[in-house]
Amino acid sequence: MKYGKIVPGKLIRRVNRFMAEVFVNGTKEIVHIKNTGRLQELLQPGVEILLEYKSNPSRKTQFSLISVIKNDRWVNIDSQAPNTVVYEALQDGKMLEFGYVNEVKREVKYGNSRFDLSFKKDDQQCFIEVKGVTLEQNGVAMFPDAPTKRGTKHVLELVNAVQNGFDGVILFVVQMEGCMFFTPHKEMDWEFADALKFATSNGVKILAYDSIVNEDELILKGPIPVQL
Repeated sequence: MKYGKIVPGKLIRRVNRFMAEVFVNGTKEIVHIKNTGRLQELLQPGVEILLEYKSNPSRKTQFSLISVIKNDRWVNIDSQAPNTVVYEALQDGKMLEFGYVNEVKREVKYGNSRFDLSFKKDDQQCFIEVKGVTLEQNGVAMFPDAPTKRGTKHVLELVNAVQNGFDGVILFVVQMEGCMFFTPHKEMDWEFADALKFATSNGVKILAYDSIVNEDELILKGPIPVQL
């Protein structure tokens, strides 16, 4: 996926979950953070950042924080981006596990649930839950970076769908390049980690892909190992 106009900046401080104070071209600005996660290891004062600029008089700020430098590589923190890059990759037949599929849709209702994506292949419908991963420790990608009852609920809803004849996939999009493997962050949320194990033992596929992060785009790269 491609962004519009990108502007470099430097983080001063995170004001709250949604806003940050930054320097842009020597001017102090308040910007929107496109991620409400903790991001404690990323949003450090003085770190280099990338901002997307959009001229919209109805917005409080014209800038959105989308990427952060960590250990000399960009980490995309846009929480909306993973769904988009997976959607585009499915449409283009670029996901090795699935190849070319039909009827790719976003935000698909199933019972009282709503899954991020769905597609059909050989008349079999598959639901996908996409989780963006921004946390990396010693070369290992981890999720979540904060307790997520909502994430656990999504996993169990997908198990229910598989038990009723659908295919189900949980896809972790690592929003950086070069991690050795993905694993759930058990110390942060053991219930989510246990839910993943329960899901995989009940027919849900657990996948992880890393990404190429350029200044103005995020590209789904390829699968990395998953260790539950």
